[in-house]
Amino acid sequence: MRRQAGFEAGILLRNGEQLLVAIILPVLALVGLQVANVPDLGTNRIALVAPGVLALAVASTAFTGQAISSAFDRRNGVLRLLGTTPLGRGGLVGGKMIATSAVLAIHLVVLAIMAALFGWRPMAGGILPGLVTIVLGEACFVALALAVAGRMRAEAVLAVANLLWVLFLGLGLLLPTGVLPSAMAVVARILPSGALGDGLRSAFANGHWPIACWGVLIVWLALGAAVTARTFRWSD
Repeated sequence: MRRQAGFEAGILLRNGEQLLVAIILPVLALVGLQVANVPDLGTNRIALVAPGVLALAVASTAFTGQAISSAFDRRNGVLRLLGTTPLGRGGLVGGKMIATSAVLAIHLVVLAIMAALFGWRPMAGGILPGLVTIVLGEACFVALALAVAGRMRAEAVLAVANLLWVLFLGLGLLLPTGVLPSAMAVVARILPSGALGDGLRSAFANGHWPIACWGVLIVWLALGAAVTARTFRWSD
């Protein structure tokens, strides 16, 4: 499993498109939102911008990257072949999770350092609940990624994963759900994007334990895992 995780991590790190989505676009979002004056995020903008950018990196790496790579691996027969080796299907999924966690950790460290250069200082009491939120968010989005990647053609998964990434971006992932129109805010708060974004902002900006956000993420994690277990195909 360790070697498989290293192989998966290497693929993620060498994928230029996914590096664009997972690190370059979050960096641009960090800089753009920090130097702009809209939307109104109060006087300490970086306190809300930085957690949103971290949430964006989590979704980009755990959802978009895994959905696309898994779909193309399935189309090319990689999943079917690896599933018949001593690694097994459980080892394959475990390797993907370890690889995703390792790559995500690199992305988060880079973004946190950049945010610190803009003056971001997360609440000390919010670091632990923030890390818990990141772990739950990663697991949730990986489960949803496999649910999306399990049935559709690889080209369709590519389109759907990128479309959902854009929707998640605008529905609570990058900016607080409170700045959205009231109807959209209600929807965003029950989506994994809003739960992850608001959870990280609540933890890092206020030092709170976002229990309600964790509940939403756990529900979506269970839903994604259930759909994956029932519908995922290991070969086309």
